[in-house]
Amino acid sequence: MGGLSVVRQLHAHLPRESLIYFADTAHVPYGGRSDEEIRALTAQAVAWLYDAGCKAVVVACNTASAFSLTSLRQHYGARLPIIGLVPAVKPAVAATQTGVVAVLATAGTLRGTLLKDVIEQIAIPARVQVLTAVSAELVPFVEQNLQDSPECENELRRVLQPLCAAGADQLVLGCTHYPFLREAILRAVGGQMVLVDSGAAVARQTARVLIDHGLLCPFGRQSVRYQYAVSGDPQRAAPIVTQLIDLPFEWMPVAHE
Repeated sequence: MGGLSVVRQLHAHLPRESLIYFADTAHVPYGGRSDEEIRALTAQAVAWLYDAGCKAVVVACNTASAFSLTSLRQHYGARLPIIGLVPAVKPAVAATQTGVVAVLATAGTLRGTLLKDVIEQIAIPARVQVLTAVSAELVPFVEQNLQDSPECENELRRVLQPLCAAGADQLVLGCTHYPFLREAILRAVGGQMVLVDSGAAVARQTARVLIDHGLLCPFGRQSVRYQYAVSGDPQRAAPIVTQLIDLPFEWMPVAHE
Protein backbone atom coordinates (compact mmCIF):
# COMPACT_ATOMS: atom_id res chain seq x y z
CA MET A 1 0.00 0.00 0.00
CA GLY A 2 2.98 2.30 0.41
CA GLY A 3 3.01 3.45 -3.19
CA LEU A 4 -0.32 5.18 -2.59
CA SER A 5 1.69 7.98 -0.98
CA VAL A 6 3.29 8.48 -4.40
CA VAL A 7 -0.10 8.27 -6.12
CA ARG A 8 -1.24 11.24 -4.03
CA GLN A 9 1.63 13.29 -5.42
CA LEU A 10 1.15 12.06 -8.99
CA HIS A 11 -2.51 13.05 -8.79
CA ALA A 12 -1.58 16.49 -7.46
CA HIS A 13 1.08 17.16 -10.12
CA LEU A 14 -0.52 15.33 -13.08
CA PRO A 15 -4.29 15.64 -12.63
CA ARG A 16 -5.05 14.90 -16.30
CA GLU A 17 -3.28 11.54 -16.28
CA SER A 18 -5.12 8.28 -15.67
CA LEU A 19 -3.45 5.88 -13.26
CA ILE A 20 -3.33 2.13 -12.88
CA TYR A 21 -2.01 1.16 -9.46
CA PHE A 22 -0.74 -2.37 -8.87
CA ALA A 23 -0.22 -3.43 -5.25
CA ASP A 24 1.71 -6.65 -4.74
CA THR A 25 -0.14 -7.47 -1.54
CA ALA A 26 0.53 -11.20 -1.88
CA HIS A 27 4.27 -10.70 -1.42
CA VAL A 28 4.59 -7.65 0.85
CA PRO A 29 6.91 -6.70 2.47
CA TYR A 30 9.80 -6.68 0.01
CA GLY A 31 12.37 -5.36 2.51
CA GLY A 32 13.37 -8.74 3.92
CA ARG A 33 13.36 -10.65 0.62
CA SER A 34 16.45 -11.69 -1.31
CA ASP A 35 17.85 -9.56 -4.13
CA GLU A 36 16.68 -12.12 -6.70
CA GLU A 37 13.15 -12.25 -5.30
CA ILE A 38 12.84 -8.47 -5.32
CA ARG A 39 13.97 -8.25 -8.94
CA ALA A 40 11.66 -11.07 -10.04
CA LEU A 41 8.59 -9.70 -8.27
CA THR A 42 9.21 -6.19 -9.54
CA ALA A 43 9.70 -7.43 -13.10
CA GLN A 44 6.45 -9.39 -12.87
CA ALA A 45 4.55 -6.34 -11.63
CA VAL A 46 5.96 -4.04 -14.33
CA ALA A 47 5.19 -6.63 -17.02
CA TRP A 48 1.56 -6.70 -15.89
CA LEU A 49 1.35 -2.90 -16.03
CA TYR A 50 2.94 -2.88 -19.49
CA ASP A 51 0.43 -5.46 -20.72
CA ALA A 52 -2.36 -3.33 -19.22
CA GLY A 53 -1.37 -0.54 -21.60
CA CYS A 54 0.57 1.84 -19.36
CA LYS A 55 2.68 4.39 -21.24
CA ALA A 56 5.12 4.86 -18.33
CA VAL A 57 5.71 3.16 -14.99
CA VAL A 58 6.68 4.59 -11.61
CA VAL A 59 8.29 1.95 -9.41
CA ALA A 60 6.72 3.37 -6.25
CA CYS A 61 8.83 1.36 -3.82
CA ASN A 62 12.30 2.25 -2.58
CA THR A 63 13.36 -1.38 -2.18
CA ALA A 64 12.15 -2.39 -5.64
CA SER A 65 13.87 0.65 -7.14
CA ALA A 66 17.12 -0.14 -5.36
CA PHE A 67 17.43 -3.54 -7.03
CA SER A 68 15.44 -3.39 -10.26
CA LEU A 69 15.72 -0.09 -12.12
CA THR A 70 18.79 -0.97 -14.19
CA SER A 71 17.46 -4.34 -15.36
CA LEU A 72 13.98 -2.96 -16.08
CA ARG A 73 15.32 -0.08 -18.16
CA GLN A 74 17.59 -2.41 -20.08
CA HIS A 75 14.66 -4.75 -20.80
CA TYR A 76 12.10 -2.16 -21.92
CA GLY A 77 14.35 0.50 -23.42
CA ALA A 78 12.43 3.28 -25.14
CA ARG A 79 9.21 1.24 -25.17
CA LEU A 80 8.39 2.07 -21.57
CA PRO A 81 9.89 4.96 -19.56
CA ILE A 82 10.50 3.80 -15.99
CA ILE A 83 10.80 6.21 -13.07
CA GLY A 84 12.22 5.02 -9.76
CA LEU A 85 12.56 6.28 -6.22
CA VAL A 86 15.72 7.50 -4.53
CA PRO A 87 15.66 8.38 -0.81
CA ALA A 88 15.53 12.17 -0.43
CA VAL A 89 19.01 12.57 1.05
CA LYS A 90 19.89 15.58 -1.12
CA PRO A 91 17.27 18.01 0.29
CA ALA A 92 17.91 16.70 3.81
CA VAL A 93 21.64 17.38 3.48
CA ALA A 94 20.91 20.87 2.15
CA ALA A 95 18.60 21.66 5.08
CA THR A 96 20.43 20.18 8.07
CA GLN A 97 21.62 22.57 10.75
CA THR A 98 23.34 19.95 12.91
CA GLY A 99 25.26 18.16 10.17
CA VAL A 100 23.50 14.90 11.03
CA VAL A 101 20.79 13.38 8.80
CA ALA A 102 18.86 10.19 9.52
CA VAL A 103 17.34 7.74 7.03
CA LEU A 104 14.53 5.41 8.07
CA ALA A 105 14.34 2.60 5.53
CA THR A 106 13.74 -1.11 5.00
CA ALA A 107 16.51 -3.68 5.15
CA GLY A 108 16.30 -4.09 1.37
CA THR A 109 16.74 -0.40 0.66
CA LEU A 110 19.73 -0.20 3.00
CA ARG A 111 21.24 -3.23 1.26
CA GLY A 112 20.80 -1.79 -2.24
CA THR A 113 23.07 0.57 -4.12
CA LEU A 114 20.87 3.65 -4.68
CA LEU A 115 21.05 4.90 -1.10
CA LYS A 116 24.78 4.18 -0.85
CA ASP A 117 25.41 6.05 -4.08
CA VAL A 118 23.49 9.16 -3.05
CA ILE A 119 25.25 9.24 0.33
CA GLU A 120 28.63 9.06 -1.41
CA GLN A 121 27.70 11.69 -3.98
CA ILE A 122 25.81 14.16 -1.76
CA ALA A 123 26.42 13.68 1.96
CA ILE A 124 30.11 12.82 2.14
CA PRO A 125 31.31 15.82 0.07
CA ALA A 126 29.12 18.07 2.26
CA ARG A 127 30.62 16.50 5.40
CA VAL A 128 27.18 15.51 6.63
CA GLN A 129 26.86 12.38 8.72
CA VAL A 130 24.08 10.01 7.61
CA LEU A 131 22.62 7.66 10.20
CA THR A 132 20.36 4.78 9.17
CA ALA A 133 17.64 2.92 11.01
CA VAL A 134 15.50 -0.04 10.02
CA SER A 135 12.40 -1.79 11.34
CA ALA A 136 10.68 -4.83 9.87
CA GLU A 137 7.45 -3.97 11.70
CA LEU A 138 6.51 -0.59 10.24
CA VAL A 139 5.38 -1.68 6.77
CA PRO A 140 3.00 -4.32 8.17
CA PHE A 141 1.48 -1.69 10.47
CA VAL A 142 0.53 0.41 7.43
CA GLU A 143 -0.61 -2.63 5.42
CA GLN A 144 -3.01 -3.49 8.26
CA ASN A 145 -4.14 0.14 8.79
CA LEU A 146 -2.58 0.15 12.27
CA GLN A 147 -0.38 3.21 11.80
CA ASP A 148 -2.02 5.00 14.76
CA SER A 149 -1.87 2.04 17.12
CA PRO A 150 0.08 2.13 20.41
CA GLU A 151 2.22 -0.74 19.13
CA CYS A 152 3.26 1.26 16.07
CA GLU A 153 4.10 4.32 18.15
CA ASN A 154 6.16 2.21 20.57
CA GLU A 155 8.13 0.77 17.68
CA LEU A 156 8.73 4.22 16.21
CA ARG A 157 10.03 5.53 19.53
CA ARG A 158 12.34 2.54 19.84
CA VAL A 159 13.78 3.09 16.37
CA LEU A 160 13.88 6.89 16.24
CA GLN A 161 14.90 8.04 19.70
CA PRO A 162 18.54 6.92 19.24
CA LEU A 163 18.64 9.05 16.08
CA CYS A 164 17.35 12.05 18.00
CA ALA A 165 19.93 11.44 20.71
CA ALA A 166 22.65 11.42 18.04
CA GLY A 167 21.64 14.92 16.91
CA ALA A 168 19.81 14.21 13.66
CA ASP A 169 17.54 17.10 12.66
CA GLN A 170 16.34 15.71 9.29
CA LEU A 171 14.60 12.34 8.86
CA VAL A 172 14.48 10.93 5.35
CA LEU A 173 11.48 8.63 4.91
CA GLY A 174 13.15 5.91 2.85
CA CYS A 175 10.02 3.83 2.23
CA THR A 176 6.78 4.85 0.53
CA HIS A 177 4.79 3.46 3.45
CA TYR A 178 6.32 5.91 5.89
CA PRO A 179 4.47 9.09 4.81
CA PHE A 180 1.37 7.38 6.18
CA LEU A 181 3.18 7.29 9.54
CA ARG A 182 3.92 11.02 9.49
CA GLU A 183 1.79 12.01 12.49
CA ALA A 184 2.97 9.06 14.56
CA ILE A 185 6.60 9.81 13.67
CA LEU A 186 6.27 13.44 14.66
CA ARG A 187 4.87 12.39 18.02
CA ALA A 188 7.74 9.92 18.47
CA VAL A 189 10.48 12.48 17.76
CA GLY A 190 8.87 15.32 19.67
CA GLY A 191 9.41 17.84 16.87
CA GLN A 192 13.19 17.38 16.88
CA MET A 193 13.39 16.26 13.25
CA VAL A 194 11.98 17.55 9.98
CA LEU A 195 10.49 14.77 7.82
CA VAL A 196 11.61 14.55 4.20
CA ASP A 197 10.20 12.20 1.55
CA SER A 198 10.63 11.89 -2.20
CA GLY A 199 7.01 11.68 -3.37
CA ALA A 200 6.71 15.20 -4.76
CA ALA A 201 10.13 14.99 -6.45
CA VAL A 202 9.13 11.71 -8.10
CA ALA A 203 5.92 13.27 -9.38
CA ARG A 204 7.86 16.21 -10.86
CA GLN A 205 10.34 13.80 -12.46
CA THR A 206 7.47 11.78 -13.91
CA ALA A 207 6.07 14.94 -15.48
CA ARG A 208 9.49 15.74 -17.00
CA VAL A 209 9.81 12.21 -18.40
CA LEU A 210 6.34 12.32 -19.96
CA ILE A 211 7.12 15.69 -21.56
CA ASP A 212 10.50 14.49 -22.87
CA HIS A 213 8.87 11.42 -24.46
CA GLY A 214 5.91 13.33 -25.87
CA LEU A 215 3.53 11.37 -23.65
CA LEU A 216 2.01 14.08 -21.46
CA CYS A 217 -1.77 14.12 -21.65
CA PRO A 218 -2.99 17.29 -23.42
CA PHE A 219 -5.07 20.02 -21.83
CA GLY A 220 -8.82 19.52 -22.07
CA ARG A 221 -8.91 15.81 -21.38
CA GLN A 222 -12.02 14.93 -19.40
CA SER A 223 -12.00 11.14 -18.91
CA VAL A 224 -9.48 10.47 -16.13
CA ARG A 225 -9.60 7.01 -14.53
CA TYR A 226 -7.95 5.60 -11.44
CA GLN A 227 -7.75 1.82 -11.51
CA TYR A 228 -6.42 -0.48 -8.82
CA ALA A 229 -5.32 -4.12 -8.83
CA VAL A 230 -3.82 -6.37 -6.18
CA SER A 231 -2.03 -9.71 -6.27
CA GLY A 232 -3.68 -10.81 -3.02
CA ASP A 233 -7.23 -10.54 -1.67
CA PRO A 234 -9.00 -7.42 -3.00
CA GLN A 235 -11.71 -7.58 -0.33
CA ARG A 236 -9.06 -7.34 2.35
CA ALA A 237 -7.24 -4.51 0.58
CA ALA A 238 -10.27 -2.36 -0.31
CA PRO A 239 -11.01 -0.83 3.11
CA ILE A 240 -7.34 -0.02 3.68
CA VAL A 241 -7.08 1.72 0.31
CA THR A 242 -10.14 3.78 1.20
CA GLN A 243 -8.57 4.81 4.50
CA LEU A 244 -5.22 5.76 2.98
CA ILE A 245 -6.24 7.71 -0.11
CA ASP A 246 -9.26 9.71 -1.18
CA LEU A 247 -9.49 8.93 -4.90
CA PRO A 248 -12.30 7.11 -6.75
CA PHE A 249 -10.48 3.91 -7.69
CA GLU A 250 -12.08 1.32 -9.95
CA TRP A 251 -11.10 -2.24 -9.12
CA MET A 252 -9.48 -4.40 -11.78
CA PRO A 253 -9.29 -8.22 -11.73
CA VAL A 254 -6.63 -9.76 -9.51
CA ALA A 255 -3.35 -9.37 -11.35
CA HIS A 256 -1.49 -12.50 -10.32
CA GLU A 257 -1.04 -14.84 -7.38
